Amino acid sequence: MAIREIRVEDDEILRKKSRDVKEINEKIITLLDDMAETMYNANGGGLAAPQVGVLKKVVVIDVGDGLIELINPVVIETKGEKVIEEACLSFPGKMGKVIRPRYVKVEALNRDGEKITVEGEGLLAVALCHETDHLNGVLYVDKVI
Repeated sequence: MAIREIRVEDDEILRKKSRDVKEINEKIITLLDDMAETMYNANGGGLAAPQVGVLKKVVVIDVGDGLIELINPVVIETKGEKVIEEACLSFPGKMGKVIRPRYVKVEALNRDGEKITVEGEGLLAVALCHETDHLNGVLYVDKVI
């Protein structure tokens, strides 16, 4: 495992759309491991592959309940709304109020290629939305109210 450089603010890769992972191979497993180590090292709650310079649909999240790894995540359901103060490892020292769903359901693959469903409320719902937005080149600063 290795700590990777987190891309910040004006790095153009943060605005690009990520590609689907077609095959879960050793490179993807290494990416997942490195992203988790990088996220923990930076005291973050989530990290998307574009934030470490890789345009693949890969996300890691840990908001205090253990590591969640998502490959090709798709938000399939949301409910409610709330305003939350949000931050991002790619925008160090900055925060902003964003409207996010209260509940989110995501389908994805795990590192074994198995289809999984993750449901979240509160901070997990925010992280699921925030990180999947990264995969589409959308940043929380675009949504600040």
